[in-house]
Amino acid sequence: MAHIVLMGAGIGGLPAAYEMRDMLDKQHKVTVINAVDYFQFVPSNPWIAVGWRKRDDIVLQLAPLLQRKGIDFIAKAVTAIDPEANQLTVDGGQTVDYDYLVIITGPKLSFDEVPGAGPVSSGGGGHTHSVCSVDHAEAFFKDYEEFLKAPGPIVIGAMPGASCFGPAYEFAFIVDADLRKRKLRHKVPITYVTSEPYIGHLGLGGVGDSKSMLESELRGHDIKWITNAKTTRVEPGKLFVSELDDKGQVHKEHEVPFKLSMMLPAFRGVDPVAAVPGLCNPRGFVLIDEFQRSKAFRNIFSAGVCVAIPPVEVTPVPTGAPKTGYMIETMVTAIAHNIADEIAGKEPKARATWNAICLADMGDTGAAFVALPQIPPRNVNWFKKGKWVHLAKIGFEKYFMRKMKTGNVEPVYEKYVLKMLGIERLSEK
Repeated sequence: MAHIVLMGAGIGGLPAAYEMRDMLDKQHKVTVINAVDYFQFVPSNPWIAVGWRKRDDIVLQLAPLLQRKGIDFIAKAVTAIDPEANQLTVDGGQTVDYDYLVIITGPKLSFDEVPGAGPVSSGGGGHTHSVCSVDHAEAFFKDYEEFLKAPGPIVIGAMPGASCFGPAYEFAFIVDADLRKRKLRHKVPITYVTSEPYIGHLGLGGVGDSKSMLESELRGHDIKWITNAKTTRVEPGKLFVSELDDKGQVHKEHEVPFKLSMMLPAFRGVDPVAAVPGLCNPRGFVLIDEFQRSKAFRNIFSAGVCVAIPPVEVTPVPTGAPKTGYMIETMVTAIAHNIADEIAGKEPKARATWNAICLADMGDTGAAFVALPQIPPRNVNWFKKGKWVHLAKIGFEKYFMRKMKTGNVEPVYEKYVLKMLGIERLSEK
């Protein structure tokens, strides 16, 4: 009997647990360890932050879901990993032995890299908000309700080293739409401040016509922007930004005023993972081979935001490559196949496609991109906008939440519809 332990139960971790359980004989044990006792649908956090969703709409209690599938669950944070002993330690000192470990923890939010950044709950200083977790989104909404009584400037964007730019754009447009509905938009100047070298870069070197289309949308919504923005510090009501030129030299200094701000932070690997010698790169992200397997430890696999992916290109202000939802799903499927093969005495052969599908809501319209694969050069590369994306994002939220409730991670109709579009989870080459 093999014991597979999964660290994390988020967008990647919960589907991974389901897929692993379905693929392995019942004699093998699957255990999920997660710091909190609930799953949260992170893509809906921007809606939480403006009151378009409530916490119960996007949060599921993990224990009954996992129990129904025959998966053990420990709702505690991992404090240490001993890969030589094949053992984890969790809060309280309990140890858990494993035969295979799957690390799908998501990131550590590095607010501390910019003085004064981060919500109060993060210990980061309390001057900027985040929508990276449901707790942070709820904290924004609390301040947003007070803000609406006496509106002022808003700053939205991404800090140096950030790798997930889609939610920042999405949130800027959602806030714009909400303020228009409230007939308050004329009282709120919005500035988009980003470490990207140009609008629509997205950490991917652009996707299709993303540059021109997103620039046009920002202009059309009266949102000003600063690119190549190296945010150096935050003080109450002020964002201090060095705007760099293409050579990385300071072109202009900005003091951007705000009454409310949401700035996505850079990511690092979580502490117990980053602390394992040889497992990670200097940022604490897991170094993996083509089979999603650790380069240092053959029985450790990893997927999602916590894996090391080099930047697509060098940029004046550091930017990372995003790990989008479907890209993570392809990683998870590859891991499930490869662990099943190893248990059966076979060499792993499944490779994730890292295909990317992204739906970004803009209030009453939206933008979508498909990058196959996500890292260029690509076989498919397009960026589109329209009301259909807004509706598709709503539909996807409901669809994904239902998948997590039922434990069916890839219904047959999803598999064949995506296949018709040329979107596959596993690579044939």
